[in-house]
Amino acid sequence: MLSSVLLCTAVTLIVSLCAPINWLLSVMLVVISFLASMMVVYGKKMMPLQFAALFIMTLSMENELSARQAFLHTGLFLAGSLAYMTYSMVVSWFLRRRIKQQVLAEALFEVTRYIDIKAGFYDTSTDLNEQFNLAVRQQIIIADKQQASRDMLLRGKQDEQDAVLVQVHFRMLDLYELVLATHTDYVVLRRYLSDTEVLDLMHQMVDKAARDIESAAYAVTRKRVSHSEVNYQQDLDAIERCVIQLEQDCREGKLPEEALTSLRSSVNKIRDVIDMIAQLHLATQAPVAPMPGQPDADLTPFLTQQKYAVGVILSSMSWTSPTFRFSLRVAMAITVGLLIADHLPYAAHGYWIVLTIVIILKPSFSMTKQRRSDRLIGTVIGCAITSVVLHFVHTPAILLAFLFLATAGVPAFLYVKYRYAAVAATMQILLQINLLVPTNAHVVSERLTDTLIGAIIATVFSFILPSWEYKTLPQLVKNVLADNQRYIIAARDLLEARVNDDFVYRISRKRLMDSLAGLSSALVRMLDEPESKHRAVEDINLFVVQNYLVIAHVASLRLLMRKHAANQPSAYVKAMLEDIFSQVWNNLARAQQRWDAIMPSKTPAVDSKVEGHFDVDYALDALADDEAVQAWSGRRLMQRRNKLIAEDANRIVIHSTAIAHKLISNED
Repeated sequence: MLSSVLLCTAVTLIVSLCAPINWLLSVMLVVISFLASMMVVYGKKMMPLQFAALFIMTLSMENELSARQAFLHTGLFLAGSLAYMTYSMVVSWFLRRRIKQQVLAEALFEVTRYIDIKAGFYDTSTDLNEQFNLAVRQQIIIADKQQASRDMLLRGKQDEQDAVLVQVHFRMLDLYELVLATHTDYVVLRRYLSDTEVLDLMHQMVDKAARDIESAAYAVTRKRVSHSEVNYQQDLDAIERCVIQLEQDCREGKLPEEALTSLRSSVNKIRDVIDMIAQLHLATQAPVAPMPGQPDADLTPFLTQQKYAVGVILSSMSWTSPTFRFSLRVAMAITVGLLIADHLPYAAHGYWIVLTIVIILKPSFSMTKQRRSDRLIGTVIGCAITSVVLHFVHTPAILLAFLFLATAGVPAFLYVKYRYAAVAATMQILLQINLLVPTNAHVVSERLTDTLIGAIIATVFSFILPSWEYKTLPQLVKNVLADNQRYIIAARDLLEARVNDDFVYRISRKRLMDSLAGLSSALVRMLDEPESKHRAVEDINLFVVQNYLVIAHVASLRLLMRKHAANQPSAYVKAMLEDIFSQVWNNLARAQQRWDAIMPSKTPAVDSKVEGHFDVDYALDALADDEAVQAWSGRRLMQRRNKLIAEDANRIVIHSTAIAHKLISNED
């Protein structure tokens, strides 16, 4: 906030001093637009600051002030900004725990929506591919919400009340990992069990689980302890009766063994999810000792870190830099907007065109497309509502009440649903103008015209010096492969008890999730671009899914070893884990080698190689004949998991290779 205050104060002073000289003002507006847009090179967290600078620039460009008035105006702006910043910081300090509760609850609600999507896999009326796409898109949202929760809860010291929220946060992460592990062979289940009631029962039970988590999220928002009010036993008993009947069908040869195995696996995992939900409720009730995670650990790797080095901007001043090209687009679009505004028959609100360009034109084509749609629809609706209000309401006090609602609506929806914020912003400005200049009868039509002109300019310039998403894919895919290798090494060390805690594992899992979310986000944005700019869409989607499946398999292995800890043959389990993880790691390394061989010049030279050493015991088959191994309850489950994870890791090689070939062929 302080950066925004200082930056916007400087912009206000520069623009106000230049305003009396028309040509100088135009030059400074273009320069400020370019420099402010270059700040986006530091990441999406800088986009609000970029917008703030451009927003205050458009509001100041109409002020034709003397030098003395400009300094006075800027001083008043600075005083007001500092006063508001102080007020907001004080209020935020008093509401700091409330804010933490809301952020954590938002992450829980997104997990609930993800489980709703998972429930759809058991509904035979849904399309499996569409459900996978919905799941991947939801995983992007969950990654953002969980990171916001980490940033809010894990910074600084926690007191006893914070400890409850922290332990809920960790239980949420464990629950999410477990839900990822519930992935099973839905194709087999639908093929052989679609005419039975067991899938409907499982769909109902997963839906109940989602509502159960939702109740915990509501409890967090209300600062209350949470207790499960969902009774799963009736559904579990009904499912168990179905399983017994299906076992009989399997013995009679009416049902293949693989269908029954997939069903049992799915039911067992849902039971585990229900148990974890119970732990989530328990976490809301009182802090436990020790706290989840390492009390003395450095949590910095889990938190969002931002570095603002000037060299980053200087190194991006090149024709190949997406940020540089975006900054040029913004500067050129604003130049055209200023020229058109100077030649309109009305000149009272010419800055509306520039403001519309600033709001709509974003670094990516998909963001620009979405913002354009929201801006146009929101402006039309806002103008329509305001016209109705002004037609029937003429009392200033009542108009002020509508203005208050509109003013509150803008920040309330700005980062939630911009379309609603656009409605509120349009009403706000039109009501303000009406209260100040009631005789201006054309303000609504002028607002619509300026918005349309600005939208057209922004749309045209979104095709000029574009940065299409497919150009970012090579590095994103390479990041996923490298982070997955690191994750496999951390998982191996954890499951083989080579480390004392799961701290490194959690960091590696987070980084892999972030890499997958980044690739998925790029894929989603690419689908919003012109079809001619689409590259390897199906293979990228499958590549993302297969990497998530590897995470699911690892989570299943952790769960399997906890559930079957009794009489566990340590030598056999260690050898089996080494065999599993070596297969996965070798496949990932092979995928990266093929990637580098196919497109060596398409990714920057970064340290993406991961060294790994696995002590594979080639006497695994001999160990399997041991009586203790034969008697162990988890033997067949681990063998099956070994086969599945190897198959999915091999598919990662296939899809990554296909992506590389398609990117190269399209470039040629």
